[in-house]
Amino acid sequence: MKKFRMFLAAAALVAYATADACTNFIITRGASTDGSVMVSYAADSHALYGALYHNAGGKHLKGSILPVYEWDTGRYLTDIPQVEESYTTVGNMNEHSLIIGETTYGGREELADPTGLIDYGSLIYITLQRAKTAREAIATIVELANTYGYASSGESFSIADPDEAWIMELIGKGCKLDAEGKNIRKGIVWVARRIPDGYVSAHANQARITQFPFDDPENCLYAPDVVSFAREMGYFEGDDADFSFADAYCPADFGTVRGCDARVWAFFRTVADGMEAYEDYAMGYNLKNRMPLWVKPRTKVSPKVVFDCMRDHYEGTPMDMTKDLGAGGHNCPYRWRPMTFEVDGVEYLNERATATQQTGFWFVAQARPNVPADMGILWFGVDDAATSCLTPIFCSTQEVPECFREGNGSMLEYSPTSAFWLFNRVTNFAYMRYDMISADIRKVTDAWENGQLARMAEIDARAAGYDSQSARRRYLTRISVDKAQELFDRWSKLDKYLLIKYMDGNVKSEHGDVLAYLDSDAPMARHFVENGNGRQIPDKIQFPGYNEKWKRAVAADNGEILKVQK
Repeated sequence: MKKFRMFLAAAALVAYATADACTNFIITRGASTDGSVMVSYAADSHALYGALYHNAGGKHLKGSILPVYEWDTGRYLTDIPQVEESYTTVGNMNEHSLIIGETTYGGREELADPTGLIDYGSLIYITLQRAKTAREAIATIVELANTYGYASSGESFSIADPDEAWIMELIGKGCKLDAEGKNIRKGIVWVARRIPDGYVSAHANQARITQFPFDDPENCLYAPDVVSFAREMGYFEGDDADFSFADAYCPADFGTVRGCDARVWAFFRTVADGMEAYEDYAMGYNLKNRMPLWVKPRTKVSPKVVFDCMRDHYEGTPMDMTKDLGAGGHNCPYRWRPMTFEVDGVEYLNERATATQQTGFWFVAQARPNVPADMGILWFGVDDAATSCLTPIFCSTQEVPECFREGNGSMLEYSPTSAFWLFNRVTNFAYMRYDMISADIRKVTDAWENGQLARMAEIDARAAGYDSQSARRRYLTRISVDKAQELFDRWSKLDKYLLIKYMDGNVKSEHGDVLAYLDSDAPMARHFVENGNGRQIPDKIQFPGYNEKWKRAVAADNGEILKVQK
């Protein structure tokens, strides 16, 4: 997702330096441990407020209209006819367990259509209100974009239901006005490919579909002019069989691969064998060594593995953000923007990993087997995935938890009951001494997420006992709301604990660890070691200092001034 549109097809490092970005991982049912289809998504933007969107479905009067507002900016675009019946949506999932995620790849700048009236965000959320299956969603997206004109740049969509998962890539056709001032190029060129069952795929702000079959409608759908339009624009010459959507409409370069496709590689290498063969591609050094669109995982992938893949900082690779001097004295895997810098006329980059500081919200959605479709789960969280936590929101929920509710705070208004502000406060504190504080946070995250996953069988059994859909949905709503509030309360307690433990660069000694404190009802003062005089004065305070690389760098930089004289 992008705020303030930028085109990645501009000069490589310029585009790489300015674009906000998102990440999607896709797991087919045959590749998952529980038979669910999963899609992950991080909505990354420096201006997006993390909230959980909800739209109640229902019947609509004939002649009703639906206003369309650009998702990124809030700009009014147009009114379109409302459908007779719409479906309830929560976040990027609807009551039928249809899931849609996205990443923006931008593509060729001249293909933007200033007359378009449907942006990519509206395509997602309107389609979720109108489609039940992935194939219906693809058809709805095409119909909306071709009818009203496409108002955004190139997009990759993840589209999944309980049975199958697809990647759909699209881009506008620019603007060419006729004598009456109408755009005769209105609409999109696009291609959609079904991910084979048993495989996983991903996209992260770089077009991923290259060659595709033209005679396999069960597994590949495309615009009738997807090749001919590329020929018309001079993007492609040759036989149809050699046509590559990505190469025609979003050619890769160093910046888009290193800043974008590298995140796909990081996911693939975590779950599949043989990915070291593509390391030179991921680093932007060998663009001809392109990764496959999907890979078969070495073992089936669990929801928790997907959760944790969204927390990746390239650990264990040459791009590991915790290893160089930019990580500071406490191994912080973040680099503040801009994404490039210059020294003595040489330009350098800051890595862009999957987990990033500017995430508004993120999720891992599960379309699950052997349960009613309205029991799909949107595992939802706000802020940086590496230091935040997911909680289960059932796709048919009739209520949004207060801590995730739209209007409860904004990017310009702090709210003490907002999860977005609470998680940001904890995370920004963690950035200062990441090696120690993030380890405490991760213990809490793992305990919570594993606990919620373990409870799903019990919840499913209880839900199956209700004799009506409405009763089941009321129960699932209560679970969704109560668990979100429980997580909020737990994080509020964690917030205070971390401040007391790590204040002023010190580390207070404690009885047990963070989980021992959070799971106890005892006052916080009893958790920390005091000096024995009964006055709540801490004892055995630790002064951990900085890591070895930092100390050596400071000594090299200013050692003559700082050297202790014997």
